[in-house]
Amino acid sequence: MDSAAASTHAHAYDDVRTSPAPRALATEAVHAGRDDLARQGLHAPPIDLSTTYPSYDSRAEAARIDAFAATGAEPEGPPVYGRLGNPTVARFETALARLEGTGSAVAFASGMAALSAVLLARASLGLRHVVAVCPLYGCSDHLLTAGLLGSEVTWTDPAGIADALRPDTGLVMVESPANPTLAEVDLRAVAHSCGSVPLLADNTFATPVLQRPAEHGARFVLHSATKYLGGHGDVLAGVVACDEEFAGLLRQIRFATGGVLHPLAGYLLLRGLSTLPVRVRAASATAAELARRLTADPRVARVHYPRLGGAMIAFEVHGDPHEVIAAVRLITPAVSLGSVDTLIQHPASISHRIVDADDRRGAGVNDRLLRLSVGLEDTEDLWNDLDSALGGACAPPSGATLRRSPAHRNGTTTPPPRRSPARP
Repeated sequence: MDSAAASTHAHAYDDVRTSPAPRALATEAVHAGRDDLARQGLHAPPIDLSTTYPSYDSRAEAARIDAFAATGAEPEGPPVYGRLGNPTVARFETALARLEGTGSAVAFASGMAALSAVLLARASLGLRHVVAVCPLYGCSDHLLTAGLLGSEVTWTDPAGIADALRPDTGLVMVESPANPTLAEVDLRAVAHSCGSVPLLADNTFATPVLQRPAEHGARFVLHSATKYLGGHGDVLAGVVACDEEFAGLLRQIRFATGGVLHPLAGYLLLRGLSTLPVRVRAASATAAELARRLTADPRVARVHYPRLGGAMIAFEVHGDPHEVIAAVRLITPAVSLGSVDTLIQHPASISHRIVDADDRRGAGVNDRLLRLSVGLEDTEDLWNDLDSALGGACAPPSGATLRRSPAHRNGTTTPPPRRSPARP
């Protein structure tokens, strides 16, 4: 790469991080991370698959690596090595930070890699204790409870957060709406209860289309980007939206641990973001209608659908939930969520199987609960498939109820506190 080409490459790499004037979410979804393309004579973002980059000035390279080691800031100029950063991934990070309203974002190979990096970052400061509001995604629950990264967790409800804080508390973690019960918390009230301890909000289900946790006081916003951000079931990724100071620490951990996002995945995620608002709103409208019909169906004992809305529904059946899973034909019985096609799964058997059975039930994940991720199919086609799969189960005398997170101290419903494991 000659000096002129290197200069152009460096300018393009830095330019994607330049913030334009404030724009609507739908506009940002289409244009963020792409602002420099027209000046380069491009329309579609390029995919840079390089793992390494030429440099003929080793003294300058050493200085850039020293700077990264000190702060974790993106190296100025052209890229150095794929584990330090990639221009295609940087475009996605820029776009997601704009959508979430944070200063930066750091992408990882999966959502669990992203959460692990956050826990390691806080532990590196001597802050290993985590206060967690259950329920959380099953693998997040397991990672915290098992102490695999040397963390210790105290489970509580929103009202108990302040009392659970300790001098070594590095993080308060919530997921709202929660997986899989769709329980919601008042993020602003939770952030207030955290005091000076940073709040991490898992925003995978809501996406920035429905809520932006940073506006309510969350310092870290976590996504399994595998889900709605990618949106097509063909990419595995995670991302943390945060301030630049914490982003620097996350980049250092990503460099050290190697949990990097592949450039092709970064490209697919950037493409997915461009349709995120349209997909989420369309799927949410269908989900709201399906939730209404399920609520009126005597074969369904209870429906969980968040006040916030969204494309996720959880419902409890009177009959055998495994028979429902086996009977769907249009809907796909599979783990994960957020794709353009509708998926159904039995959390107690799959996504939350790793959670202790008593803790799982205590968090509201009972054995008759099914989780539905609504896609972009026609509403009537989806309903016909559900209606057929539910079969001829007998209706109970009392009918069903729609659960929209009824009264709690902060206006939300949460499961009872869980026992905390011993310090590892």
